[in-house]
Amino acid sequence: MSDSSAYTPPAVWSWKKESGGRFANINRPTAGPTHEKDLPVGRHPLQLYSLATPNGVKVTVMLEELLALGLGGAEYDAWLIRINDGDQFGSGFVAVNPNSKIPALWDRSGPTPVRVFESGAILLYLAEKFGAFLPASSDALAECLSWLFWQMGSAPYLGGGFGHFYAYAPIKIEYAIDRYAMEVKRQLDVLDHRLAESPYLAGDDYTIADMAVWPWYGSLVKGQLYEAGEFLQVQAYSNVLRWTDQIARRPAVQRGRMVNRTWGQPSSQLHERHEAADFDTHTQDKLAAPR
Repeated sequence: MSDSSAYTPPAVWSWKKESGGRFANINRPTAGPTHEKDLPVGRHPLQLYSLATPNGVKVTVMLEELLALGLGGAEYDAWLIRINDGDQFGSGFVAVNPNSKIPALWDRSGPTPVRVFESGAILLYLAEKFGAFLPASSDALAECLSWLFWQMGSAPYLGGGFGHFYAYAPIKIEYAIDRYAMEVKRQLDVLDHRLAESPYLAGDDYTIADMAVWPWYGSLVKGQLYEAGEFLQVQAYSNVLRWTDQIARRPAVQRGRMVNRTWGQPSSQLHERHEAADFDTHTQDKLAAPR
């Protein structure tokens, strides 16, 4: 194991702007806006400000699933927030999410706009608002919410832990990568055991728990996240792979994954979404399940 004994934490930590690796330019230890910039507002009641990271995909999948049920009140405008450019630190964005993280939502359907931030909170808010993708029975509801909050607590170990040190850190630290790789594999094993018992995380029905977990762990086992599939030997998690492919075949999931996406094949990108017709430029054969 590499020797890390040369570093002794100082008595008082100070911020070094040059540290932080790939995202150093947007990392800072303070909150609040860095510049004045209003957010655009479209004509639909729901205004989403996001990027197609796993956390962003959760919400666009949910909105597309609601629309697929015929719930017209779920029509939305999805505005692109370029986090590498610092859009999340504009005054308008900070007003909807003081934590300066995507996704963030304004619900303007009532007399007073309602802000919702944190992806799990947005999923739960929309599920309750539209009465969809939440189980009716108390035991299944408890299972659904348990897995939703499991994801919110677990994914930081995958993203900010494993993903950062494996893919983005300016130096490779053996201890950090080993520590987080072990935890991510444990999480995959947790999911695999659960999905051996039932088709979806909350039971027989597809819910917001699946929408929350799939963009992170589904992408991971398909080799689309951090290019770490071989490193983590993800083929061992057969139940997670079955579940991942099953969800990826859903047309609403395929649409939601495209929204606010700015990388990959051009056919997989829809930078902003304001009408269902915005997908018309992409033929159905281009809406294939992720490879």
